Amino acid sequence: MAKAKEKQIAYCGLVCTDCLAYIATQADDDKQRKEVAEKWTKKYKHDFKPEDINCDGCLTVTGKVVGNCLVCPIRKCGKNKGVINCAYCSDYICGELGKFFEMVPACKKTLDGIKQGMH
Repeated sequence: MAKAKEKQIAYCGLVCTDCLAYIATQADDDKQRKEVAEKWTKKYKHDFKPEDINCDGCLTVTGKVVGNCLVCPIRKCGKNKGVINCAYCSDYICGELGKFFEMVPACKKTLDGIKQGMH
């Protein structure tokens, strides 16, 4: 039986390993990259190109991340504080993360679950 792949949780609570860009990158699948670029262009009203769809996950130190992750203040803060993700931060839930949760409430559920599991 194959070992289940461990989930990679971004600082903000996104599950990198469930992300279409991450999946396409890990499979090195140009057809998937093209499909993701088309889907995200429509969904986010931003022109994504297949070559933009390259990501090794938010926690990567030397790998690739999708454009917005490079400038994400949550990612920058988490890296600077040296936390695994924001659930491990003493400032959980900060203002920046709270604003993000308003847009993506599923991420709050993910991080809250991690936080509860730490007690």
